[in-house]
Amino acid sequence: MPTLAELSRQLADRAVTSRELVERSLGLIADPAGEGARTFTAVDAEGARAAADFVDSQRRRGREVSALAGIPFSSKDIFDLAGEVTTAGSRVLKNDPPARADAVAIARLKDKGMIVIGRTNMTEFAYSGVGLNPHYGTPRAPFDRATGRIPGGSSSGAAVSVADGMVALGIGTDTGGSCRVPASYCGIVGYKSSHGRVPLTGCNPLSSSFDTIGPLANSVACCATADAIMAGDWDGVVPARDIRGLRLAVLRDFVLDGLGPQVERDFARTLKRLEAAGAVLSDMSFPELREIPTINAKGGIVAAEALYNHRARMAARGGEYDPRVRFRIEAAEAISAADYLGYVARRREMIALFAGRFAGFDAVVLPTTLNVAPAIAELAEDKDYIRFNAMSLRNTYVGNFLNGCAISLPMQAPGEAPCGLMAMAPWGHDRDLFGVAGALERVLKAG
Repeated sequence: MPTLAELSRQLADRAVTSRELVERSLGLIADPAGEGARTFTAVDAEGARAAADFVDSQRRRGREVSALAGIPFSSKDIFDLAGEVTTAGSRVLKNDPPARADAVAIARLKDKGMIVIGRTNMTEFAYSGVGLNPHYGTPRAPFDRATGRIPGGSSSGAAVSVADGMVALGIGTDTGGSCRVPASYCGIVGYKSSHGRVPLTGCNPLSSSFDTIGPLANSVACCATADAIMAGDWDGVVPARDIRGLRLAVLRDFVLDGLGPQVERDFARTLKRLEAAGAVLSDMSFPELREIPTINAKGGIVAAEALYNHRARMAARGGEYDPRVRFRIEAAEAISAADYLGYVARRREMIALFAGRFAGFDAVVLPTTLNVAPAIAELAEDKDYIRFNAMSLRNTYVGNFLNGCAISLPMQAPGEAPCGLMAMAPWGHDRDLFGVAGALERVLKAG
């Protein structure tokens, strides 16, 4: 699959036009043999073609344009796009008034001349890690399409749009793992930025303490480019890091419990490869992480804040919600104010512990997900949905709870189902983490 840099060079060399890229995307989205109909909830073919023609005309006239101008990308249905209704994967919002302006993160990409090809499907209101959507259908993960496997969520369509080559970049959100889980299940790169770096203006809220915006793409460099544009606080050039001497902490507590056989095998093999390449691996002890299931027994901070955002709407139109999403939000009714404040206080303490234990390391590594993507049919019963959702989000949520930045890279062997290696660092280490991820990626791609 092409990277943003490759597409940029092709456009600069006149090897391809923006209109050709847009038509290629539209063709793949419309292909009845593909996943486009389930991946996108809306496609702006007319607007994309007009934007592409404008960029091409500017280049023909020798006008200076951004290196990324004319490259199509997908926007999760959680983001406002001027003149369109933001449905957030729900039927409840379909009659809301159109947005007056683009979400800030999307606007910043469009300011670089990038073109929104359409809105991607998602778990309703971004509240699940498996990616099912009863309203708009569920896009299938790219591996083993005949079986029909979950794409991961909540940024399900964003991941499939990239994995299937419909676009080179998808923009999603990550509250508990919603960029990294689908990246892991779909075999691409997904990034969770440090909370607050990328403005949330124009993004339908789930949990103000946890919501972040992140890219899904075919490479670390692609994610870095998009992150830098959306955050506006660095140049997006991935720092050159050598794998030799890189100090990696292997998180052992909690996150390695109950791994599926393939993930356990792939993670062990990956650690050996990194060590053989010259990385210095050390175990990190963090037994306090075992408190997280207790803190989240009633849904935790995310559920409490989701209830705050949805209580009035559910009271009026709760019957139109995905029952599985509504159930998770309503569970927070059992959380008292004292509970919530206690969760917030303990989270603050654990964030400080993480920052202290990280000293002397370049990144923490762990499997992104416990398992490879199960078949959609395996989630037919509510008890199985709850179990697989918890499994999908367990490891990624650690990064959100510790208020860090994190990235998922494909680590599976050729021919295997996709699964991810996650690298994580404390808040604000985004630029450095991209450098580490670039070094990890080179080892992983070397075979």
